[in-house]
Amino acid sequence: MKALRYLVALAALALLWQAAALWLGERVLPAPGVVAVDFWEKIFHSPEFWRHAGASAWRATAGLFCGFAAAFPLGVLLGLSRRLDEWLSPVIFLTYPIPKVLFLPVLLVLLGLGEAPKIILVALTVGYQVLVVTRDRVRAVDRQYWDSFAALLPAGRRLSSFGGLWSSARHVAVPAALPAAVTALRIAAGTAVSVLFIAESFATDRGLGFMIMEAWGGLDLPRMFTGIAAMGLLGLFLYELCEFLDRRLNRW
Repeated sequence: MKALRYLVALAALALLWQAAALWLGERVLPAPGVVAVDFWEKIFHSPEFWRHAGASAWRATAGLFCGFAAAFPLGVLLGLSRRLDEWLSPVIFLTYPIPKVLFLPVLLVLLGLGEAPKIILVALTVGYQVLVVTRDRVRAVDRQYWDSFAALLPAGRRLSSFGGLWSSARHVAVPAALPAAVTALRIAAGTAVSVLFIAESFATDRGLGFMIMEAWGGLDLPRMFTGIAAMGLLGLFLYELCEFLDRRLNRW
């Protein structure tokens, strides 16, 4: 059923695209059929296309999950520890509004022109959203749940002790925050692809962003729109992957 809805949406977009191509002219906007043929040829006859697509898919996926792996535990910790939250939250909320793509030149200077700056940039973009949502969700857990869990702890163990903190994180904080954190990850997937496009637009020779800008510079419009379509499909893949993880991790 979901595949059918996607096909209907794709057909509607293709009709709008065709109307715009007829109005603007194919020298400005190639028809969807022309792009579809180019896309088909690239998939089956162009190793270069797969080199670009593979590089972008690796960077986006690695950045997405590195950001989540770092931000979710930190968000849980900040939600549990008020003292740590008092020290770190001002730093987080001062840097949160800054567009993370502004850090790209700094990352390139520090880490060079390899894969690390692009992956870290995506991870920062995703991580901040997951971190803030996770921290807030843990802080919002009703006091009665903490009291109920504290009553189940062995005699002499407190929530403030290491063992109590670990148990409360495992049995209360993580189940409470995980659904919201995975939702934030799913929403951040689109932003991650946008940031990746900017990162791949310069200082690299691989990736769909590089392919799009190279085609634009050479006025190869079908190839440019093929790259745009591939980047859109990459975003869709990441979104569906996050939704799959949501169903697997949050079965309750």
